[in-house]
Amino acid sequence: MTHVPSPVRLLLVEDDPHTAAYVRDGLARDGIGVTWVANGTDGLSAALGRHWDVIVLDRMLPGLDGMAILKRVREVGIRIPVLFLTTMDGVNSRVGGLRGGADDYLVKPFAVRELAARVAVLLRRMGLARDATVLRAAGITLDLLTREVTRHGEKLFLQPQEVRILEYFMRNPGTILSRRMLLHAWNVDFPVHTNLVETHLIPTPVRPDSYVIA
Repeated sequence: MTHVPSPVRLLLVEDDPHTAAYVRDGLARDGIGVTWVANGTDGLSAALGRHWDVIVLDRMLPGLDGMAILKRVREVGIRIPVLFLTTMDGVNSRVGGLRGGADDYLVKPFAVRELAARVAVLLRRMGLARDATVLRAAGITLDLLTREVTRHGEKLFLQPQEVRILEYFMRNPGTILSRRMLLHAWNVDFPVHTNLVETHLIPTPVRPDSYVIA
């Protein structure tokens, strides 16, 4: 039996019910709880709606394809492991999936034992990296894996973009951040005249071109 932490919450987005049953029954032997979603639209909602330990995605799905789901998941700052499980076995497909933000890529047909082993490796990597992915500053703690924020032990409920802005501040402690610098928190090249920064932050009284969290 492959050893994995327990309980493990795995989201499977797969349109074939036979494959889904094979994965669910096989991973259950290793203590992995599988939630199955059969289309891309519902898969994206599930991925964004709650915390998972691992997401397993098919590439070709009705409603929304796996690459689109992965792109959106990464855009909102979700950094949990994502494994593609797909019939698309060309080199370009594998490279595209990995460069697109996936952590692993397994081609169908597959053995569920191999899938379980790969999931265990992903979970182990996340466990080893966990201490390195917690930011702390001024009584605030940000877990980069779960995206949970606490202040003096009390949980704060922030929107995904607010978490990204906070992360940018916490990665630059003691640094005065200009409006131009803060645009990096959106991970998009906006023109400098955009008012995105002003919609989330207010200038400091001392420096009108520097910002604090509103």
